[in-house]
Amino acid sequence: MEIICNFVIEDYVTMQPIVNIPGFEEFKSQLRKHNLRATSQRLAVHGAMMELVHASADMVAEKIAETSKVKITQSSVYNILAQLALHGIYRHRLSINNKMYFDVCNAKHLHMYDMARHTFRDLPANDIFDLLQEQMGKKRFRGYKVEGVDVVILARPNKKH
Repeated sequence: MEIICNFVIEDYVTMQPIVNIPGFEEFKSQLRKHNLRATSQRLAVHGAMMELVHASADMVAEKIAETSKVKITQSSVYNILAQLALHGIYRHRLSINNKMYFDVCNAKHLHMYDMARHTFRDLPANDIFDLLQEQMGKKRFRGYKVEGVDVVILARPNKKH
């Protein structure tokens, strides 16, 4: 399932559009599809995620505390993010430092993980993504069905950065 979204994140190198971020109306529509209410807390979490794009629960809770009047605990933020990921509205991934990060857009795209800063960036490489998905779709793993491919490129900044 891919979401067609209202906002666009640009590639930090080429400044070309990469990933669409769902606006509030699209987000509310996705909530309705899963019989979830658009509570003030869920909307505050999504507002923070629209700015952060890839974030952990503590980062989202901090952003909400800075920018919103909504009162919400960090554990409630985590529960909301986990629920959104469970329903496929967001995606989640575990970083190398064992911290759960959430991604506001579930459309197909690649990630670069900065191992020094523990941050994720979106990468424009749909041709690579499509090739991997095509090849992995042909593979058979006894007892498993391949449902998708999630690519994270691990990187460290060079000395110039």
